[in-house]
Amino acid sequence: MDPLRPTRRYDYVTDGQEIYRRSFGMIRDEADLTGLPGDLHGAAVRIIHAAGDVAITSEIAAHPHVATAAHDALVAGAPILTDSNMLASGVTRRRLPDDNEVICTLRDARVPALAADWDTTRAAAAVSLWRDHLEGSVVAIGNAPTALFHLLEMLRDGAPRPAAIVGMPVGFVGSAESKVALAEHELPGGPVPWLVVHGRRGGSAMAAAALNALANPDELA
Repeated sequence: MDPLRPTRRYDYVTDGQEIYRRSFGMIRDEADLTGLPGDLHGAAVRIIHAAGDVAITSEIAAHPHVATAAHDALVAGAPILTDSNMLASGVTRRRLPDDNEVICTLRDARVPALAADWDTTRAAAAVSLWRDHLEGSVVAIGNAPTALFHLLEMLRDGAPRPAAIVGMPVGFVGSAESKVALAEHELPGGPVPWLVVHGRRGGSAMAAAALNALANPDELA
């Protein structure tokens, strides 16, 4: 008898592949994706899975070209910029088309002093250190609304344009507002293509799920 193996007391599915098949089959059966472009269905399914709620479909909104813009940038070798190390860890490296660099500057030694000097959060200050990597990058924000607001302010001030922005910060203060600001932003040359989950919900898991789907759009097609 294996001393590490517990006595099975519950009736549950133990086959990982079967759990995967059933989970995504249930999402496909229950979620209404007709309001989203076809090339975003994979990302939407992943977001729903991360949220555990098909009702979140109604909160998903996107620029019409975000899927193409994000995927093309990643195929071309663009880096991924994230606002949290949790989100960076959630990126599935094997799904990236060009071994893309994943950058999170939150632990950079300069961040605390910048945050104190600018009277802002460390997440927002860390975004300023993206400047040399922003051009053509894919940005994913899943934690801090201040990071998304700060990025939009940088872009309005003329910072290099990323190829796409996944904006899914979570929380009760500023989260919903930051996503509205992203969806409504305008820049010379037009807005940066974006993907959001409107409202208070979001988080690193949802943002990473969306990013992984954008990197490998055929997986759940």
